[in-house]
Amino acid sequence: MDDEALWERLCGLLDDDELLWPSVQAALEDPEGDPWDALLTGLDDAGALASLEAEDTGMELADALAQLPRVFRLQPDLGAVNDTDDLADAIREADRVLAEHGARLLSLESEDDGVHELVVVPDEAVGPVLETAEALERRIAIAD
Repeated sequence: MDDEALWERLCGLLDDDELLWPSVQAALEDPEGDPWDALLTGLDDAGALASLEAEDTGMELADALAQLPRVFRLQPDLGAVNDTDDLADAIREADRVLAEHGARLLSLESEDDGVHELVVVPDEAVGPVLETAEALERRIAIAD
């Protein structure tokens, strides 16, 4: 698979917003474009990205996740996520709760070490997302 096909696949796996792939494709065609930045911006524009800062708490995480369309459709009980002030613990708890509903919380590479870029995908998409990201030499991991 060439890079363009890999990027298109990654976009489709991460979200079904019809504008995501065209924005990443435009960045690939632009010599000054950054497809990763376009991906993050597109996910954010689609409402599929939860961006949290290192000092945020479980309450901010639960609020951000509740806004994501995939999480909203699942209606998981995020109460336990609210119960911690440590973001890393809250992320692990959120992934556990989402896994009970057939979804996983993925962490996307961020230019800022203090920012956690999180997206929710169906459980069956995790392997293909991780493989595709690796082929593109980008870091996406199960959030923990």
